[in-house]
Amino acid sequence: MTINLTQVKPRALAAGILSFLPIVRGLTCGSSGGTGSARYCYSVWMRHLIKAHNAGMHSETSCVAELGPGDSIGIGLASILTGVEHYIALDAKSHANTQRNLAILDELHDLFARRTAIPGEDEFPNIQPQIESSGFPAHILTTERLASALARSRVQAVRRAILGQESQIRIEYKAPWYDPAIVSPKSVDLIFSQAVLEHVDDLDQVYESMSMWLKPGGYVSHSVDFKCHGLTRDWNGYWEVSDLIWMLVRGTRPYLINREPASRHLELLTRNGFAVVSTERKYRQVSASFRPSKSFRHLQPDDIKTASMFIQAVLSTA
Repeated sequence: MTINLTQVKPRALAAGILSFLPIVRGLTCGSSGGTGSARYCYSVWMRHLIKAHNAGMHSETSCVAELGPGDSIGIGLASILTGVEHYIALDAKSHANTQRNLAILDELHDLFARRTAIPGEDEFPNIQPQIESSGFPAHILTTERLASALARSRVQAVRRAILGQESQIRIEYKAPWYDPAIVSPKSVDLIFSQAVLEHVDDLDQVYESMSMWLKPGGYVSHSVDFKCHGLTRDWNGYWEVSDLIWMLVRGTRPYLINREPASRHLELLTRNGFAVVSTERKYRQVSASFRPSKSFRHLQPDDIKTASMFIQAVLSTA
């Protein structure tokens, strides 16, 4: 049997093999993937908010849940500063960093108070989803809405919630989040994620859980990155890697990419009672020498060239 290793970067293969060693495994299980940039969190939340509004999903949203926030719940804090009352952070393990979150809260408050334009790709390359205008969305975040959301007493309540003190604003950190029972059924208005679902191993369970957690008519908003994350020579070269070699690349490392294509996410949404409202794919050129491994010969041309996808879908009210 001939095994083609040309796609796998040597460093990626070495890291995977070394992860089987107990001493290395302990060092690789603590990465959080969080961000300490308030401007990034501001930009991401505003993009999800604008896209939802443009798609007609702009009814009152009081409870939101985020998949995979890492050690910064900055995007969730941005949602609270636009009026959300209850935020649930769902992660594989708890990475909460109280001081970082307090600092990001202050920076976010300043960005909203100044009605700051939305940072774009010049500051955060490849940030998704794309929006038509980077101007502050005053038609969504009206003067009245911001005045209420940014009131001093309310911001103080947010600080108390971050500190774990009694507050009318609720911030919950649920980890690990693989058990559907950790969130009350039909209690969430919106579930969102940013470059997270490509790292989840059991997508079937995740989509089923989201359909359980959401209220009827609630919606999801996900940005999914299908690029190789530096593991292969071509951006989609992981689809050329055999299952045996991929097992070595993966090793025991958590949060590596799952190699699932865009169509798989759309299939699971439909299976779990969602109506897809909008999808935006960002394509990249595919190498002329691209040859999928046996496990991925079923991939459609549209999947093979999809580098990222933004999805919004509504849960059926039936």
